[in-house]
Amino acid sequence: MYGEVDLEAVRTFAAVAAEGQIQVAAAELGITQQAASKRIAALERELGVRLFTRTPRGARLTLDGQAFLPHAKSVLRAVDRAAASVRPGRRPLRVDVMGTRVVTAGLLQAFHRDHPEIDLDIVAQGGSGRVMLAAVRDGGLDAAFWARRMPEEQLPPGVRSTRVLDEPLLLVTGPAHPLAAAERLTPADLAGHRIWMPGLTEGTEWAAYYAEFAAAFGLDIDASGPNFGTDHLLQAVAESASVATFMGPRTPLAYPAGLTLRAIPVHRPTPVYPHSLLWRDDNPHPGLEALRAYLVRDYEAAPVPDHWLPGWA
Repeated sequence: MYGEVDLEAVRTFAAVAAEGQIQVAAAELGITQQAASKRIAALERELGVRLFTRTPRGARLTLDGQAFLPHAKSVLRAVDRAAASVRPGRRPLRVDVMGTRVVTAGLLQAFHRDHPEIDLDIVAQGGSGRVMLAAVRDGGLDAAFWARRMPEEQLPPGVRSTRVLDEPLLLVTGPAHPLAAAERLTPADLAGHRIWMPGLTEGTEWAAYYAEFAAAFGLDIDASGPNFGTDHLLQAVAESASVATFMGPRTPLAYPAGLTLRAIPVHRPTPVYPHSLLWRDDNPHPGLEALRAYLVRDYEAAPVPDHWLPGWA
């Protein structure tokens, strides 16, 4: 039974086989002739066979060496391909956008338009912030958008976070809703109206945001009922004279066809939903640096004046 075969010894064996001389192969590998000879000798001891016959003109493969050579080359090619696949920039940048129909997906689409040369691997798990934080920490993701801002001292070692978007909320109503004709609304104007937000799971960042927003302005935010998705929600709102909901200006990226909806800005103050980007500071992927620079530049160029944020943000 063989023990552990040294990969560098296998690489040295293949080089000597190709060059026919240990001295030439050693120079090619950047090691001394003595080091190359020791590697070959150690490999022969490990395998229990002679791989080369030494002659005055160099090193000639034995029958065992000839049998071993194609397998050695195959191993080296596989190792080289494996290393190349994870070199910075060689694999797609893996980013969790939380969902395909939320504003963060739109942000990544805009980034891709500006940087088509960077391959992306899009994940839309829609998990909690804790799940995404663990995935970034453990290397399962290069970056992740999440809907909160955690102080640096509370993040796991090596993980960083920065705010990249403050998404203003719009009140979305159907044409028969009593607020449908308004050009703008304040949060106080919404008191007494049913705002339906199915799918706000207790314990999530989304639920915490809307609970604090409702408490701050005396709003009725109803999270009851099954969540059948955005299309179903908007259809219910469009057909109702008493139900409204909140969405961002780019969420969803397109309304379902055939619905008449009103999207009304909320101001004085404008409630904004904070989105941050998570990444590891030791991640060398060049696409990550480009993504961070793009998002920060876009965020700093589009501040939302007179905004409201929850205390945890």
